[in-house]
Amino acid sequence: MKNVVVLGAGMVGTGTALALQARGFSVVLVDRSAPGSETSYGNAGVIQGEACEPYSLPRDIKTLCRIAFKDDNSVDWDVAGLWRSAPSLVSYWRHSAPNYHRTLGAQYSTLARRATHDHARWIAASGAETLIRRDGYRIAFRDGAAFELQTRQAERLRDLYGIEFEREESATLAAAEPALRQPLVGAIHWRDAWTCSDPGALVRAYSALFEKQGGELLKVELLGFEPSAIGWKLRSSEGTFDTEHVVVALGPWAPQALAPLGYKVEMVRKRGYHLHFDYPTDESVPRLNLPLLDAAFGAIYSPMRAGLRIATGADLSATSNCQPRQLRRAEAAARELLDIGEPIEKSPWTGVRPCMPDMMPVVGAAPRHRGLWFNFGHGHQGFTLGPTTGELLADAMSKGSAHTISSLAPSRLFN
Repeated sequence: MKNVVVLGAGMVGTGTALALQARGFSVVLVDRSAPGSETSYGNAGVIQGEACEPYSLPRDIKTLCRIAFKDDNSVDWDVAGLWRSAPSLVSYWRHSAPNYHRTLGAQYSTLARRATHDHARWIAASGAETLIRRDGYRIAFRDGAAFELQTRQAERLRDLYGIEFEREESATLAAAEPALRQPLVGAIHWRDAWTCSDPGALVRAYSALFEKQGGELLKVELLGFEPSAIGWKLRSSEGTFDTEHVVVALGPWAPQALAPLGYKVEMVRKRGYHLHFDYPTDESVPRLNLPLLDAAFGAIYSPMRAGLRIATGADLSATSNCQPRQLRRAEAAARELLDIGEPIEKSPWTGVRPCMPDMMPVVGAAPRHRGLWFNFGHGHQGFTLGPTTGELLADAMSKGSAHTISSLAPSRLFN
């Protein structure tokens, strides 16, 4: 019998399985899909070592009005989606207050600053070096005032956390990215981030390493789980099996999985979209060098093995949109800047970011059940932080739950 079952084979679950395996646990990794084929597949491919503060909700009137009138492409919404998420959004709003957010950064930064280090171990061991670049990404600006504001923000983060960045004026940016068809005001080049040309392939490389080292990967549909005399009994589409410990690393599906056990998990579900576009057929036309976040349109353009990936911001709508407004605007904006071809897929990919209202992931022992552990709620940073929170949880499971960072502990959510 495997003594740990990890539910969810995205970056968080796979990173957790590897960390537990390294500490001598016998682990089986369970998912309905292939590793890295759902939420972990769809991101912009950036391991954000510079992201020392989580994404907060805007609180200034100007930005809120732009969002309300759908003039800000970084956020979309509908009435049904806002109503469904209202309790979580209110809590999210409260935790986004400047004083709280600054306090949060002191805790959150301890995760972000070790993210590339924690990935490096598994990148090397899995032979995935060809997927990784270590020279950062850019946020580019069309508006001078926005560029100056972001520069001040970057300076603040540098002074607080030691993050490296370069302010690139228009000419410097044009020289660094000759693919740009028109001049921009400038860019912030974040140096502490790494980028990945195929996020799904990186998770698959990690999971292949897990199997090579003796781990078991089980592709089944989870039907439920409950306490048993041994520990836990899991019911799946392929039958039932027992385990001593269960780790819930199911991202946006964690609340649904935990509800039968009496855990009501408030979560803000931010949908995102992406679509790949052909590179220019003329080899003399330069391609984008590093991922570039177009600040004016809340979209990021990432050079991937599959093509140029255009990825969007947050959609709070109740249902997914087959032709999302955000992606249409982002494509039009990208075509102003870059030579890109036709879409490669027939329809956009869509997935959900699991955002906790207090912006901290949930990592540690379940407060009401022995042998049940949580590792979910990473918001925009599951791809970045999966190996890091996996290490933290593995420490808690091998050394005792007191080793979990208190601000991440599940007990904070349940009275």
